Amino acid sequence: MSQPAPQNSLPDLGDRVLGALMGAFVGDALALGPHWYYDLDALRRDYGPWITDYTEPRPERYHAGLRAGQSSQAGWLLELTLRSLVERGDYDEADFCRRIDEELFPRIDGTPLSGPGGYTSQSIREAWRLRVGRGLPWGEIGGYADNTEAAERALAIAVRHALRPERLARDVASNTALTQIDPTVMAMTVAYGCVLGQLVQGNALDEALSGRLMALVRGGRLPFHTVTSEGESSVSRGSEKPRRDVGEFASPDALLTPSNIARAALDPGVRIEPAWKVSLVYGMPCAVYHQFPAAYYLAARFGADYENAVLHAVNGGGQNQARAMLTGALCGAMGGLQAIPRRWIQGLELSAERLRLARRLADEVAADAAADVTAQG
Repeated sequence: MSQPAPQNSLPDLGDRVLGALMGAFVGDALALGPHWYYDLDALRRDYGPWITDYTEPRPERYHAGLRAGQSSQAGWLLELTLRSLVERGDYDEADFCRRIDEELFPRIDGTPLSGPGGYTSQSIREAWRLRVGRGLPWGEIGGYADNTEAAERALAIAVRHALRPERLARDVASNTALTQIDPTVMAMTVAYGCVLGQLVQGNALDEALSGRLMALVRGGRLPFHTVTSEGESSVSRGSEKPRRDVGEFASPDALLTPSNIARAALDPGVRIEPAWKVSLVYGMPCAVYHQFPAAYYLAARFGADYENAVLHAVNGGGQNQARAMLTGALCGAMGGLQAIPRRWIQGLELSAERLRLARRLADEVAADAAADVTAQG
């Protein structure tokens, strides 16, 4: 199962949008049952040697009581974000915050095992305590949790503005800061969004990707600091001014990581066998510095082979829900909706409604593309 399947043709823009969004929803639901098994022997004992489909959580585990094919709270929040984007036609932060206030916060109580999806992440719990418990306004409730929770919802924003890198970075950073304000978490989350945007554009996750992102940095289109002018070796003298704007990140390393990992994933002399052991190499916990590298590795290694990539993400244990969701969005963007097995689309709860929302978002992205053609003409 370790070799990527060949891709006959690049899916069109709309299909890449659908693939990214539905790929994230499916990845999340596939890991619902076997979520957070750090004991791999227990994972195999409960679910067999290789998980291949949706499964129900066991009664004593996280998400107990949910059914196979349902979403965790991460999937629920992704849908909330997607719905806001579609109904407002763009990222409207006031609308997003209103939806959290009205649709999520009344359903949770600040404890882990509560709310939609059966489990509430640390960053959302901390935001709830400050917003509901202390009555603080939005903009003052972000915390220092280092998980990928913001990326799991903001990936919809990255897809929406895939053709507008400046907007993508600005809106993903702003949405992330609502719940997570650690600068490293924010930088890595924005970088993931930038990578996903490039894949939706039709670019590959390869050694050249980081170069394209760095060109956007040097052109002032992405908010990362750099001291190089060409490539990564030529120092720009006298042109760098102190940069203190909110959201301008001190280092471009989060943009350089994807191509470094892709280089290793595609090098026959550097192998992780079987690929699910990426969880052991990069780490099984929830933090961004474990999850993003693992997702980049699996996506670079398997490309448009969505099924292999996501199953290796799920079967690696630990925080496999985030790993599968993030990997699923990347591989779905590369392979399009057609790359996701039909049985998983059919078995996903609310798939018809989520496809409808994804298609509406795809129409908005297509309108951006048409506007670009008109402007260039």
